[in-house]
Amino acid sequence: MPPMPLSEHVEALLTTADSGRLPIVAAGDPVLRRPAEPVDGQLSDGLLARLVEAMRVTMHAAPGVGLAAPQVGVGLRLAVIEDAATVVEEVRAARGRVPQPFRVLVNPSYEDAGERQVAFYEGCLSVPGYQAVVARHERVRLRALDERGRAVDEEFDGWPARIVQHETDHLNGTLYLDRAELRSLSSTQTRAALERWAQPTPRLAAAELGFALPAAD
Repeated sequence: MPPMPLSEHVEALLTTADSGRLPIVAAGDPVLRRPAEPVDGQLSDGLLARLVEAMRVTMHAAPGVGLAAPQVGVGLRLAVIEDAATVVEEVRAARGRVPQPFRVLVNPSYEDAGERQVAFYEGCLSVPGYQAVVARHERVRLRALDERGRAVDEEFDGWPARIVQHETDHLNGTLYLDRAELRSLSSTQTRAALERWAQPTPRLAAAELGFALPAAD
């Protein structure tokens, strides 16, 4: 039996939405490990807009600061990001976490826009219950299209750069755990782990769990 056309799959998926929310695919599903197809007319403008809105609602409800289409079972190079950055000033300063408005990224790619790497705890809606330290580029150049097909060519730094890298990685079949320092892997269900990954930087965790941080960190 031939596979269902992508447009039919998305239509069927949207009918399952609960109050506009879609189920989030968990690690172990092959859709998270396949490079996603470039968005190239597979969906009508109206259907694409409905998918984007469902992803926005799902991201907010999770809650999260980004969501890639494969995380809702759609293998398209499409992601949404938004971050209110409601964190204490110490965390904001250490991580470069500043508010980001809601944005749609179509066919995104990024490249390093600086020499420095920084490491912080990171989590993923598709890997619930855990956090791990990931070293990423502090600054990246993003190229993409927005939901209206307009070109995006912009540099991001700090936490917004981390979000861009995390979500674009999803579209390449990469999970954050592939880049993580596995000695840092921590359950979010224990008080001790919460105390470590909630710190502004992972220096305490590195000292106690025995892993190295980037030289510039």
